[in-house]
Amino acid sequence: MAEKQGQDWDPGPQPSVLFLHPDLGVGGAERLVLDAALALQARGCGVKIWTAHYDPGHCFAESRELPVRCVGDRLALFKLARRRKKILFYCHFPDLLLTKRDSLLKRLYRAPIDWLEEYTTGMADCILVNSRFTAAIFKETFKSLSHIDPDVLYPSLNVTSFDSAVPEKLDGLVPEGKKFVFLSINRYERKKNLSLALQALVQLRGRLASQDWERVHLIIAGGYDERVLENVEHYQELKEMVQQSDLGQYVTFLRSFSDKQKISLLHDCTCVLYTPSNEHFGIVPLEAMYMQCPVIAVNSGGPLESIVQGVTGFLCEPDPVHFSEAIEKFIHEPSLKAKMGLAGRARVQEKFSSEAFTEQLYQYVTKLLV
Repeated sequence: MAEKQGQDWDPGPQPSVLFLHPDLGVGGAERLVLDAALALQARGCGVKIWTAHYDPGHCFAESRELPVRCVGDRLALFKLARRRKKILFYCHFPDLLLTKRDSLLKRLYRAPIDWLEEYTTGMADCILVNSRFTAAIFKETFKSLSHIDPDVLYPSLNVTSFDSAVPEKLDGLVPEGKKFVFLSINRYERKKNLSLALQALVQLRGRLASQDWERVHLIIAGGYDERVLENVEHYQELKEMVQQSDLGQYVTFLRSFSDKQKISLLHDCTCVLYTPSNEHFGIVPLEAMYMQCPVIAVNSGGPLESIVQGVTGFLCEPDPVHFSEAIEKFIHEPSLKAKMGLAGRARVQEKFSSEAFTEQLYQYVTKLLV
């Protein structure tokens, strides 16, 4: 939300921008909100973030440098409504598509919420989406807003933390003698299809000679919040799957890792396995490519716009056989990592730079206030 200067908040001649986001935890949407706030702050805007939940111990480090207000289960709506604010809505993905309606009661419960989402979305002065994929879904989902063509503003990668960090040794995460380390980074949610990485590993075992297989290791690193029942349940499901598949010595689980750990993992791993289907955009492939780490991803959604097939990684059908075939390429042709890694960094710098994102977002904000 962008607003003109007011008597109760006057940081200077630049626009004041208030960000509203439900949960400022650790995830792709939260990373984008934080990058947007930092980008506008760098251009001199006054920036604040209001959220319903914020844990300084479970967040991106940069958020601690911004004025974040946790407002609980309510917002000061009357205060916000004292004068008309200009509203910029950045659509990561329609919320109504993220909830199952497998019972009549659930459908009745969601009906007014879905209507309210569509109606209030149409009230925004400017609507942006994070990919062409999301733009198409937006048009298909919000029928009454078919006259609106949202602009695509690709998320960027804030490379400062990547450039300044010194990779740490992965002591205890990877057993000795493991030359080919594959990495999955995603929240512990079923929709992220983390089991695909494990199933691909089972397939890979049958494709490799024993000496090559013994040098393979998979790290599943993901956002984990004990408040979220699905995180707890799915983590246990994946651990049981590893035991049943006899993969215990080939898989390491890491929950709620630090930014420094993530950078170290990306620096040292052979390739990232990105398993969600129809992902809205996906910031992990950008992080991997910037760290010169190739990506194997499902051939749908945002990765179709970020990854170049055969150049910065591989786009595969979401099944274990195709994923294992792509993984095998990096084992039989180790030079692929360096070759694709260089192309990946160039891709991020050219198309997803923070400078381009900052300038475009700033222009959208200032146009609203003219």
